[in-house]
Amino acid sequence: MKNKKNIGASKKYLKYLKSLKVDSVTTKIYQILLLAIIIGVWEILVATNVIDAFFFSSPSRICKTLIDLFATGNLLHHMWVTLSETIIGFVIATALGTLIAIMLWWSDKLRKVLDPYIVILNSLPKIALGPLIIIWVGAGTNAIVTMCVLICIVITILSMLSAFLNCDKDKIVLMKSFGANKFQILTKLILPNAFVDFISVLKINVGMAWVGTIMGEYLVSKAGLGYLIVYGSQIFKLDIVLTSTMVLCVLAGGMYFFVGLLEKKVKQK
Repeated sequence: MKNKKNIGASKKYLKYLKSLKVDSVTTKIYQILLLAIIIGVWEILVATNVIDAFFFSSPSRICKTLIDLFATGNLLHHMWVTLSETIIGFVIATALGTLIAIMLWWSDKLRKVLDPYIVILNSLPKIALGPLIIIWVGAGTNAIVTMCVLICIVITILSMLSAFLNCDKDKIVLMKSFGANKFQILTKLILPNAFVDFISVLKINVGMAWVGTIMGEYLVSKAGLGYLIVYGSQIFKLDIVLTSTMVLCVLAGGMYFFVGLLEKKVKQK
């Protein structure tokens, strides 16, 4: 009797897993279809002169521009410049922001002193610091990476600090009752407990890092996708602008995908 119940339960569970897989596949199919419809409608609207190709370009013109930029080698160079700047800023901001959040969790006094300044820095439009950044660190890559770090670091600090402070107080008291010191509480409880929030911060920083890098390239750059966008708009070649924007979307999506892989890999362990 028990075996029959177990077999019935296992069949239901397998059916449930199959339904999840089917749902995942159909969702991806719908996503691809939606993208295909958008591209198709866009191309038709341009071909029938409903919208002006000069202002909106078209998928076919973007593909042609993409091929031309690849053929000259310019696109790969600009992609690499922007990608390297983004990754450097992303890593620095995430690591430094998490470290500062740990320091603020460690010292209540330090947290109380710095809290209003962090809030003010978060509300400050970072683009306003552009001219100062150029003077402080020089033009070029240093200024772009600095802008990227400034965009991401405050969000990292606030998010991670909130995760640290929201850890179950009863668990902290329990560890203290067993004689755990502050470092042990941090490494054995606080940091593992904040892992989900850390992954969320990584996902947020992926987008913010690209925003910071492109903002920096708008201000001062001689290469990069931001430079291509500015250049294309200056000479009124919106094909270049939209092609660079599409490449940005692909690179940002790829970076987000790798963060998702990291999340799955760690969860499996």
